[in-house]
Amino acid sequence: YEHIDEVNTGTMERPLEATRMENSTSSCFLMERRTRVKINRKEVMLAKLRKSCSCTPKKLKNFVMDFLPVLRWLPKYQWKEYIWGDVMSGLVIGIILVPQAIAYSLLAGLKPIYSLYTSFFANIIYFLMGTSRHVSVGIFSLISLMVGQVVDRELLLAGFDLNDDAPSAWGEGSLQNDSQSNSTAFNLTVAGMNAECGKECYAIGIATALTFVAGVYQVLMGIFRLGFVSMYLSESVLDGFATGASLTILTAQVKYLIGIKIPRSQGHGMLVITWINIFRNISQANLCDVITSAICIMVLVTAKELGDRYKHKLKFPLPTELVVIVVATLVSHYGKLNEVYASSVSGAIPTGFIPPKVPHFNLMLRVAVDALPLAVVSFVFTVSLSEMCAKKYAYTIRANQEMFAVGFCNIIPSFFHSFATSAALAKTLVKTSTGCQTQVSGVISAMVVLLVLLFLAPLFYSLQKCVLACIIIVSLRGALRKFQDVPARYHVNKVDTLIWVVTMSASALISTEIGLLVGIVFSMLCIIVRTQKPRTTLLGQIQNTSFYEDDLEYENLSSVPKVKIFRFEAPLYYANRNYFLKSLYRLTNLDPNLEAARRKKYEKEKQNLKKGDHTTANGLGMRETTLQLVPKQNDFQALVVDCSSISFLDTTGVNTLKEILKDYKDLNISVLLACCNPSVTDSLKRGGYFGKDCGSMQEMLFYSIHNAVPFKTIIFKNYCCVTGFILR
Repeated sequence: YEHIDEVNTGTMERPLEATRMENSTSSCFLMERRTRVKINRKEVMLAKLRKSCSCTPKKLKNFVMDFLPVLRWLPKYQWKEYIWGDVMSGLVIGIILVPQAIAYSLLAGLKPIYSLYTSFFANIIYFLMGTSRHVSVGIFSLISLMVGQVVDRELLLAGFDLNDDAPSAWGEGSLQNDSQSNSTAFNLTVAGMNAECGKECYAIGIATALTFVAGVYQVLMGIFRLGFVSMYLSESVLDGFATGASLTILTAQVKYLIGIKIPRSQGHGMLVITWINIFRNISQANLCDVITSAICIMVLVTAKELGDRYKHKLKFPLPTELVVIVVATLVSHYGKLNEVYASSVSGAIPTGFIPPKVPHFNLMLRVAVDALPLAVVSFVFTVSLSEMCAKKYAYTIRANQEMFAVGFCNIIPSFFHSFATSAALAKTLVKTSTGCQTQVSGVISAMVVLLVLLFLAPLFYSLQKCVLACIIIVSLRGALRKFQDVPARYHVNKVDTLIWVVTMSASALISTEIGLLVGIVFSMLCIIVRTQKPRTTLLGQIQNTSFYEDDLEYENLSSVPKVKIFRFEAPLYYANRNYFLKSLYRLTNLDPNLEAARRKKYEKEKQNLKKGDHTTANGLGMRETTLQLVPKQNDFQALVVDCSSISFLDTTGVNTLKEILKDYKDLNISVLLACCNPSVTDSLKRGGYFGKDCGSMQEMLFYSIHNAVPFKTIIFKNYCCVTGFILR
C-alpha cells in the first residue's frame, strides 16, 4: 500500500534494516545500519600484548612519569602564583591534623604516636603519586573506626584486657625512650607469633598487617582495572554507611565524655550493648570530665557555627581544635586534674621514629577478609572526593592512578607502624577554602606533623581524653545532620531513602562491615525489584501531534481506533517475563490463551449442537452453554509495543515476544514493535523473531509509534473493505 524508494548504497551492497519513517509528505525511506567490520579478537589481543610487553626508553619514561605524577607537574610549578596558597593551606591543615590525629587514635585503639606517623607518611606519598591537586589524604574517622574494630577483636581473642587503662607491654616494637616503662609483658603464641609482645605491640602489629593487606588489594584492583567496584556503592549507600558509622563513633566516645570505665564492646550489636553499659555505670561518671566535656563541646560547636556563617569573610578557618587542646592541656597540667580528680589523660607521647618493621605474615592471614571492605571504602572515598575537586576546579584525575596512590599510602607506611588512610571530606573542604593549588600543601602539612613528632609530642601528656572525644564528636556534625535531610530525600526518591535507612541501621546496629554489605545487597535487590515489577501502561495520542503518552497520567489524550499501544518501562528478561504478560493481558483486557481456548470450546459445542445433542455434562441446555462460550468481539486489531524503555532482551525476552506474536496472530491481531534500540533489534534478529532472512521486518518494526499506527490503520481499512465489514 505504500511506495518505498530504493536507497542508493553506492557500489557496495549492504543488508538494509527496513525501519519505516514518515515525513510530512507521507513518503517513506529506509534507515540503513552501518556494516560492522569483523574484528579478529585474537590478533587485537596479541597486538596489545606485544605493545604492553615491549620496552623502549620512551615507554619506560612515560611509565615512571605516570606512576609518579609529581615528576610531570612539579617542574612546571608556578611559584609566584601557587606558593602562598599552598603554604597557607598546608599550615592550616597541619594545625588541624595534629589534634585530629591524636583524637582519632582513640577510635583505632592505638597510641597517638601511630596516628601522627600515619598522617606524616600519607601526605608525603600522596604528594608523589596522587593526581588530585586538592584532596587531603590522611587519618579519617571512619577508617580509624574500622581499624579499631579489627584491633579490638584480635586483642580480645589474644586474651588481652580491652580496658584502656590496662597495663600495656612493650616488646621489640616498643619505642626506645619507653623501654624502661613499668609494664607487664606477655608470652604469646598467636597466629604463629611466638615472642614476648605486649598489648600495644600486638595491637599495632594487627593494624599494620591489616593496612598492608588493604593496600595490596587496592594495588591489585588498580592492576586489573577493578575501579568499577565503586559503582556499586551508590550515594545512598555511602551516606547511610557514613551516618551509621558516625553513630557507632559517637557511642564509642561517650564513655570518655563522662569519664566512666566500661568494657569495649565487640561483635554485632556493639552500639546497643555499649549504651546499656553506659546507663548501668552512669553513677560512676567523673564530674571533672563531664564539666570539661560540656565546656569544650560548647566552645567547639559555637566556633564551628560562627565559622560556617562567616566563612566568606574569613581567609582561613579558625584553628579552634588546636586552641582548645592547648588551653585544656595547660589547665589539666597546672590544675593536676589527673592526680586530684582521676581524670583520664593521654599519657606519654614519645618523640622520634621507630625502626621500620615488616608486617607479620600470619597476622595478614587473620585479617585478610577484614581488609577487603577497608580497601573498598578507602578507595571509594578518595576517588569520590578527587572527582568532586577535579570537577569544581576544571582539571582531570586518573581514577586508576588514584587507586595506586591510596594503595601505596597504605603499603609503604605499614612498614613504619602506621595504619590505614583515606581522603577526608572535612580537611579537603578546608584545604580548598584556604587557597590550596597543588599537593605541595600536603608536604607543608607533613612538616607540621614532623615538628610535633620530633619535638612537641611530650607536651600533650596531660591532655584529657574527654577533650579528644569532644573533638571527634563535633567533627561528626556533617554526617549526623543527614537525619535532617531524610524528609527531603524521601520527597525526591522513596526507594533511595529506604536504602539509606537500611544501610544506616545495619551499620549502626550490627557492624560497619556488615552494614556496608547489607547496603550494597539491598540496593541491588531494589534495582532487581524495580525491573521485575516496572511501570506498565497503555498510551494515547496527544491531540494533533505525532506523540503518545500515558493515558492514566495525562488528560485529553485521544485513543487510536482498533489499536492498543503498550509500554513496558524496563528490560525484558527472565525475571519479569510473567509480569510483562500479566500486565499486557490486564491492560488490553484480553488473554489470548483463554480466548483461544474459549473459541476452541465454542466450535466444539457448536458441532455437537449440529449433531442434535442438546445437553451438556453440567446439565445446562446446549444453547445456554453455547451462548456463554460465544467469543467476545475484540475491540482492537493491532497491538503496538513501545520498546523505547526496553534496554535489552535476553533469550527469555525474545521468546516472550515471539509467544505473544503467535498467540495474538491466532486471534487475527497484529503485533508491531516501535522504538527499538539497535541491541534489541539485533537480539530479535538473532532469535528469529522476523522469520527467515528477516523478510517481514519492514512490516513488524517501526522507528516510532506514529509510524506504526498509520501503517496498521491503512492495512485494517483495506482488510475491512475486502471482507465487507463496516467501521463504526
